[in-house]
Amino acid sequence: MKIGIPQSLLYAYYYPFWKTYFEEIGFEVVTTPMTTKGIIDKGVKGSVPEICVPIKVYIGHVLTLLEQDVDYIFAPRFVSIEKGQFFCPKFMGLPDMLRHSFKNIEEKLISPTIQSHSDNIAVPSKNYKIFEEKFNISSKLNQSALEKAEKVWFKFREYSRKGYSALEAADIALGNCTEEEYNHEPKENMEVTIGLVGYVYNIYDTFISMDIYNRLKEMGVKVRTFEMLPEDLLKASLKNMPKTMFWTFSDKLLAAGYHFYQDDQVDGLVHVTAFGCGPDSMLGKLLEVDSEEYNKPFMTVRVDEHTGENHLQTRIEAFVDMIKRKKMKVKRGA
Repeated sequence: MKIGIPQSLLYAYYYPFWKTYFEEIGFEVVTTPMTTKGIIDKGVKGSVPEICVPIKVYIGHVLTLLEQDVDYIFAPRFVSIEKGQFFCPKFMGLPDMLRHSFKNIEEKLISPTIQSHSDNIAVPSKNYKIFEEKFNISSKLNQSALEKAEKVWFKFREYSRKGYSALEAADIALGNCTEEEYNHEPKENMEVTIGLVGYVYNIYDTFISMDIYNRLKEMGVKVRTFEMLPEDLLKASLKNMPKTMFWTFSDKLLAAGYHFYQDDQVDGLVHVTAFGCGPDSMLGKLLEVDSEEYNKPFMTVRVDEHTGENHLQTRIEAFVDMIKRKKMKVKRGA
C-alpha cells in the first residue's frame, strides 16, 4: 500500500519520523515534489480566499496526491505538543477542511489526532491506535515502529542542533547522505550571522520563501534558525515573560528571536511570515518593537502567492550590506 505525505506544513520537521514509521508498518511512502507554481495554483483554486498561503500550499499538495496513485493520504490533526499550548485552529481543523472541500477524499484520508507533552510525537502511542484498527497491525509491531521512528527523529534533531538546516538534517538522519557531503563553511569565513525566524513550512518551502535560506548562505551569511537551538535554551529565553503565546511553534520562534537578540554572535534578525497569519501578527510585532532595545537590525519578509522574487533579493542584499557596513564602522571605531 502507498501512503502519500504532502511536502508542506510540518513536513520539514517530522518527515524523518513519518517516513520511518510508515515503512516499518509496511507502507510505501510517496511524497509530493517541492512546491511549484502549479501546486500553489491548485491550492488557491481549492481554498477560500481568506486563508493563509501555507494552508493554500498544503491543499495544493493534497490535490497533487489525489492525482497520484496512492491508496491513502496522511493528514494528521495536530492539536497540542505542549501542556497548555495549542496549534493554530487551521491545523486542528485541517482534516475537516479537506473532507468538506473535496468529494471522495474521505476514504483516502488518514487523520490521527496528535496530542503530546513535547514535540516528540512518538508518545503517547495511543495517537497511533488508528493504524492498528484500520490495517490490522499488532500493538507490538506498532510500538516497535514508533520506537524506531523516534530514534531517527532524535538523530534529526541532533543534526539540526549541530547547525544543519532541517532539510539537511533529515537527509543525514535518514541515511541519504553523510555530514561530509554538506559543505559548511568555517565560521571565520562568514562576515555576518543572521537569525532567520520563521516556521519551517515558510523557510524551507523554497517557492514560498523564494529560497531565502540558501540565498543568504550564497551571500556568505551564516544562518541560524529556531530548530538549531536546544529546547532548554528556548525555554530559558522566555522565562522572564509574564505570559507567553498560546501557540507552541510561535513560542519557539519568539524564544529564538530573543535568544538571537541576546547572542553577540548574531548580527541581525529576519522574520519570514505569511500574509494573513494571525499568530505571526503578534510575534512579529513583539520582535520588531524590541529590536531597538537590543540595538539589532530587524527585517520582516512577508510572503504570499504573489510575492516577487526580485523584490526579495534586493531587500536581503540591502539588509546584509547594511550590517556589513555597520560592523566595519565598529571595527574602525567610528
